[in-house]
This record gives sequence, structure tokens and C-alpha cells, in this order.
Amino acid sequence: MARTKPKSDKVLTIRLPERDLLRLEAYCMADGKTKTEVIRQFIHSLPVKESLTTEKAG
Repeated sequence: MARTKPKSDKVLTIRLPERDLLRLEAYCMADGKTKTEVIRQFIHSLPVKESLTTEKAG
């Protein structure tokens, strides 16, 4: 089954030590996910106060 990509309009570039990048890539390979998926899941797991998320959305 082909994967459909959600429309994105923002790009994030980060610098990582090589050991962190290798760790991320190893995790992705073991879990069968892309780096974007893993980072997005981590961001979604971060605790954020409700008032901050509703202010940005509106």
C-alpha cells in the first residue's frame, strides 16, 4: 500500500551530533518509521498547557 504524505508547509532543520543521528536512524529502522514520523510523535507527546494550543489555533 502506498503511503500518502500529509500536506506540510513548514520545514525544520536541526543539527545533531552524529551519535544522536545514528541512534535516531537505528530507532527508525527497528520501528519501521521515518525520522519525520518519530519526531512528530515525540512532539505530540510533549505536555502543553491547553491555553497555549488554543491561542495558536485561533
